Amino acid sequence: MTSYVCPKGHTSAESDFCDTCGARISPSAEPSASPSSAPTAVLAEPAPAAGPQCPHCGTPRSGTARFCEDCGFDHTTGKIPQLVAPSEAVAADWTATVFADRAYFDLNETDGVDFPQDSPERTVILAPPQVRIGRRSASKGTDPELDLSETPADPGVSHSHALLTLSVDGVWLVSDLGSTNGTYLNDEDRPLGAGQSRLLKDGDQVHVGVWTTITLHAPPAG
Repeated sequence: MTSYVCPKGHTSAESDFCDTCGARISPSAEPSASPSSAPTAVLAEPAPAAGPQCPHCGTPRSGTARFCEDCGFDHTTGKIPQLVAPSEAVAADWTATVFADRAYFDLNETDGVDFPQDSPERTVILAPPQVRIGRRSASKGTDPELDLSETPADPGVSHSHALLTLSVDGVWLVSDLGSTNGTYLNDEDRPLGAGQSRLLKDGDQVHVGVWTTITLHAPPAG
């Protein structure tokens, strides 16, 4: 297995940005092959200890996470978010604006990472019942609905970083999935704890990675 060493000494399976701290890996860095007789190094983003199985789909619960990462089952209420047509619930029309936020970037001190100068803002529809936030990775088997590995890729975003879930009450919630660098809401100084969920309202901003801000927009009234 080929691995790379970042400027801080971490072993990374990715050749561009470190899996552990997000630091940029020099293009001249020599890959190193793990000896066949040595155990494979454990990479970043250790998974929380698996808990009881989800009663709906059987997926092991990730620590104390409120929502099942596979089917969205709410362990707190014992219910599953339902996908309903826009005519039945306006919550299906919520959107989110995703952009590289210079103000948020300036609050982070990440060695070797420059703010992207050419990063177009994009708007996505939040499709119920859940939207996973992260970075696509074939080796890790992650394919989030809101993929932040596209150009420019945010190196501070974990492959499975956060989860947006539509509750049975028609309200969107955000949960952290045990990300390396945390999930922040609005101007709060402390990130959400792994598995912790918060209700969201129109205009709320979810900050992930080194520079990414996701602003939620409720559907127009009426």
